[in-house]
Amino acid sequence: MSDVKSTGLTYRDAGVDIDAGNYSVSLIKDSVRATYRPEVLGDLGGFGGLFALGDKYKEPVLVSGTDGVGTKLKLAFMFDKHDTIGQDAVAMCVNDVLVQGAEPLFFLDYLAVGKLEPAKVAAIVKGVAAACKESGCALIGGETAEMAGFYSDGEYDIAGFTVGAVEKSKIITGDKVANGDVLLGLPSTGIHSNGYSLVRKICFEHKKFTGKEYFNELGTTLAEELLKPTRLYPKVCLPLIEKFDIHALVHITGGGFYDNIPRILPSGCDALIDAAAWQMPSIFRLLQKWGNVDWHEMYRTFNMGIGMIMVAAPEDVQAITEQLQAQQEKVHIIGKIVSGARGVTIKGGIFDE
Repeated sequence: MSDVKSTGLTYRDAGVDIDAGNYSVSLIKDSVRATYRPEVLGDLGGFGGLFALGDKYKEPVLVSGTDGVGTKLKLAFMFDKHDTIGQDAVAMCVNDVLVQGAEPLFFLDYLAVGKLEPAKVAAIVKGVAAACKESGCALIGGETAEMAGFYSDGEYDIAGFTVGAVEKSKIITGDKVANGDVLLGLPSTGIHSNGYSLVRKICFEHKKFTGKEYFNELGTTLAEELLKPTRLYPKVCLPLIEKFDIHALVHITGGGFYDNIPRILPSGCDALIDAAAWQMPSIFRLLQKWGNVDWHEMYRTFNMGIGMIMVAAPEDVQAITEQLQAQQEKVHIIGKIVSGARGVTIKGGIFDE
């Protein structure tokens, strides 16, 4: 009978390196601290993140959100590029709470790996921190779990959690949406973080691409295009929410136009979208062509170049547009609210070809 004690087994022998974990924390401390707002209490390393809400809000309502990056991670593994994935994790959360008018206050990340590689962890978390800083929210905590034997070599998963706050009287619910309202579209930076199961099937199963291919239409390699991070919308939208009566916001994520827009439509209203109102990014035309994907399926899967939709009364559209243009931000009038049964109709552009 073997004597387990005599073998001198350690946690490292089982695949978990505590020293590597501590080293990873040392590599990210400065990046994390750079995101701190005055409301943050304590420092990195506590059992919980502390945040004092203060007296900015009279009747504060906390809005929480959580999400992951999905199968886009497979491309990060494939191309060994990990510095943009962190922004995807942040954006999927802060953009969602923004839709209800909330200012993102703080963020926490959860990173699970098979084998802890400090440099890789640092690259991921530095991307998280940079995105938090751009969004105005503090990265006040997180967890890096080394789970030996659970993930394949080089693979990991990341999820994010955010909390925002909005004045109770200013919560955006969509209840103000009415016939005649105008839909303003803010451009995406590409595919963002949805639809990658279809992207991978088209590009790497059907077309047998490697990712190194350069396409003139894209102006970059396929790998670089597919790993463009999700756009962060708080800095653009929060000043508009503060100044104007925004009736609704729609984050175009999984489900595209057909499944996301109805979430803010009251009974008796439809959304009519003009697909010719903006220039579709080339990656979407290429994906459609390579996979012979029906256009309805494309608009139900991808953002098609519009990552956030703002709904406002017609009389506010010019002022909103002018403020965005003054900030060097592009905006497109992409449709309007009409009578209907909470559906979405897309016309123009490829739908009229």
